[in-house]
Amino acid sequence: MNAEYCWSEIGIEGDRSCDRLESVGHCINCPVYHEAGRGLLNREIPLDYLQEWTEILAQPPEAQMGTLSTAVKQDSLKIGQGTTLSAMVFRLGSERFALPVSILQEITRPVPIHTLPHRSDDLFLGLVNIRGEILPCASLSQFIGVEMPIDPTYSRINLRRMMVIGQQESRWVFPVDEVHRVYRFHPDELQKPPVVIAKAHQSYTRGIIDWQDKKVNYLDADHLLNTLDRRLL
Repeated sequence: MNAEYCWSEIGIEGDRSCDRLESVGHCINCPVYHEAGRGLLNREIPLDYLQEWTEILAQPPEAQMGTLSTAVKQDSLKIGQGTTLSAMVFRLGSERFALPVSILQEITRPVPIHTLPHRSDDLFLGLVNIRGEILPCASLSQFIGVEMPIDPTYSRINLRRMMVIGQQESRWVFPVDEVHRVYRFHPDELQKPPVVIAKAHQSYTRGIIDWQDKKVNYLDADHLLNTLDRRLL
């Protein structure tokens, strides 16, 4: 089997028969997945791409900026034409949510949460150690107003995970009841959230996507992270 595609055949997006899943929790944490990614990054540069950048860098600095600005505008136009969005679908209680893959840094099995005196509460849970780095941990279900089931056996313990999200200096960890898979969809598929949903989740929902006959709340990652930083740090 081609290692570049094992994630979609026997991994998290396939039949999940891979014997590594039990130990790594998700393909994104697997060394085979990492090696496949490195292979893509280290592949030979296409000649037309190399020629394009050679021509750009041969221009004066002012001309370079103009050329790059035009290229960015052209790429932006393509977003509404054929580009798909990638989001990680996960579960909190009985509801499904999704966040852009671009802000997802890691998915790990639950680790101990260290509470802080006079700081930790139902929203700010405390600090966690992720691969030697201390990161803040918050309850996303409390933050966006998800009603969790009273029965603690509702969520299978072996499915629970922690998601590490953010960019650069702003990173957060939050527990989830289950991580499903990466789902790709076209921007046109994003539906407007019902008024009830928008109120319940404090307007953190950008829209609704259909996934496996279920409604998934696609969250506004930037708004979510900015508000977390303002309220809890």
